[in-house]
Amino acid sequence: MDVKNQLSRWNPKKLIALGGILFTAGTLLLASTMPKAASNSAIKKVVIDAGHGGKDPGNLGTGRYKVTEKTIALNVALQVGKYIEEAFPEVEVLYTRDDDTFVPLHERTRYANTNGADIFISVHCDAFTRESARGCGSYVMGAAKTDANLRMAQRENSAILLEDDQKENYGDFDPNSPEGLIELSLRQNTHIHQSLRFAKHVQDQMRTRVGRKDRGVKQAPFWVISFTTMPSVLVELGFLTNREEEDFLISEDGQVYIASAIYRAFKKYKIDLEKIEAAVENETTTTTESVDVEGEKPKKISPEVTFKVQLLSSSTPKEISSSQFNGLEGVEMYQDKELYKYLYGAASSYNSAKELQKEVRKTGYKGAFIVAFNKEGKRMPLDKAIELSGKP
Repeated sequence: MDVKNQLSRWNPKKLIALGGILFTAGTLLLASTMPKAASNSAIKKVVIDAGHGGKDPGNLGTGRYKVTEKTIALNVALQVGKYIEEAFPEVEVLYTRDDDTFVPLHERTRYANTNGADIFISVHCDAFTRESARGCGSYVMGAAKTDANLRMAQRENSAILLEDDQKENYGDFDPNSPEGLIELSLRQNTHIHQSLRFAKHVQDQMRTRVGRKDRGVKQAPFWVISFTTMPSVLVELGFLTNREEEDFLISEDGQVYIASAIYRAFKKYKIDLEKIEAAVENETTTTTESVDVEGEKPKKISPEVTFKVQLLSSSTPKEISSSQFNGLEGVEMYQDKELYKYLYGAASSYNSAKELQKEVRKTGYKGAFIVAFNKEGKRMPLDKAIELSGKP
């Protein structure tokens, strides 16, 4: 029996009702019916990554159907992008692939970085040896806390073995080597807090809107979200090795529900960022002048945070000169564990830092990103710095 005939006997609403979720007409509001956003968007560009593709089918499922992970991931990715474009026309939506094409992992990361994305969303389907495994999980970069998460990262990273010029693109990294995964998990990501925030929204929506089992937000050394220079989340939509979930994931209704959940998470995340920026605009500046009661000379209050632009990081130190950094003057270096990181400029506001970032990217550093330091000179989360700075 073909897929269409088998699915004709299955009603996704009955399945959801069994999970205790009652979908009403108001539960699933598609993006086309939602109000348009204001033009001052906190997010200008999103890159959506449909996992696998072409000669890499991804997880195969139970074997009952010909549909594999790569097809489901693409359908959901395109649907999420459609919802975002319809609701937020000021946001540019880009895809690492929009057809059944094999795209190397390093190309997916490079595409997001060079296009200056504000968020990267990678869409996948899970699999396990036990059919009982089910649910949706969201991942951010980091060290895997369980063997299961480590195996999952190995499985997703193994797409590297299908690529040509592996040595040139990945150096000595071996996706099957525990040492390689440990090294990957030690990479620093200044956007970890934003990534965690978006991932939580995804899980909330999957649980409350779609009735999926919530497997939580986790960390794992996935290559594709470890080398991006923006908040990045990899979403595992469900288990193709679970017959019930496989039926749901390959159905049109199931893909619509899931894509709507990811879209709603994006919307909530976007609103969060805009609230932070609005709060910053309404607060008074932290760098002000004060005069004591005796009328002494005004004195500056030192800023709580300083924003800078990170050009690159390297395992070996580089000579600091304008010729080495595409003509940029005043580049500084600091050491973070075994990495040497190179910074440009200094600004007391996030908006000023964004102007510095534009300046830097024009010189060729397309992946340059903003970092923040407290008044003791220690690195701090960017979202916290924006809140603390008290000005845009």
